[in-house]
Amino acid sequence: MRQDMTESVLPMGRALLPRRSPPAPRAAVLVLHGGQEASERRTRPWQLAALRMDPFVRAVAAALPRQDVLIAQVRYRLRGWNGERADPVRDIHRALDELALREGPLPTVLLGHSMGGRAALRAAGHSQVHGVVALAPWWPRDEPVEQVAGRHLVALHGEDDRVTFPAASAECVRRASGLAARAGMAVVGGGDHPMLRRSRFWHRTAAAVVAHLLDPESTPDPLPRECYGTGDFPVL
Repeated sequence: MRQDMTESVLPMGRALLPRRSPPAPRAAVLVLHGGQEASERRTRPWQLAALRMDPFVRAVAAALPRQDVLIAQVRYRLRGWNGERADPVRDIHRALDELALREGPLPTVLLGHSMGGRAALRAAGHSQVHGVVALAPWWPRDEPVEQVAGRHLVALHGEDDRVTFPAASAECVRRASGLAARAGMAVVGGGDHPMLRRSRFWHRTAAAVVAHLLDPESTPDPLPRECYGTGDFPVL
């Protein structure tokens, strides 16, 4: 089936790209790559933004104490956010709906980078979503947060990011802290936007946060207590 077909004939399941599919999953992780502010071009699996998330998929799989969590990536139809259309959010909803049809209701953590972090936050109100882990997210200062009520929200942002900004992420986390089940943030010392500097730290920490959200009793939180509050967030 051609990958450039229009939305009207694109099957629901094409948004969900499983990377690990246990026979009876108890939870799920959806990995969301970055994109562009505006683009009508079709996504392709060999884009750098998509390939950058492969190490996170592997790190999450290694960090989960049991092999009963489904891990999948979401395929965006278009590369851009595209204004009020918020195209990747629609794709995440399609993937979550497909997941529910395929496996039934599963607590799901959304792990997103940059534009994927913004899309994850927007999609947090979906009934399947248990938590959001956002990496160097693109969160404009007026980004809505009401949808995270009762969910978990964690952001990791590079100290030296010049594409998106730690201060904007911190402001968003503070606004969400009164609504979310728990909201926190840590600054990655020396970290950049593509997460290439201190890449192992990014992979290990993000995967450990995901594992903790899915199984807090068996997996300790890798972030210090100071990450959860409304003051200055620590540099790790």
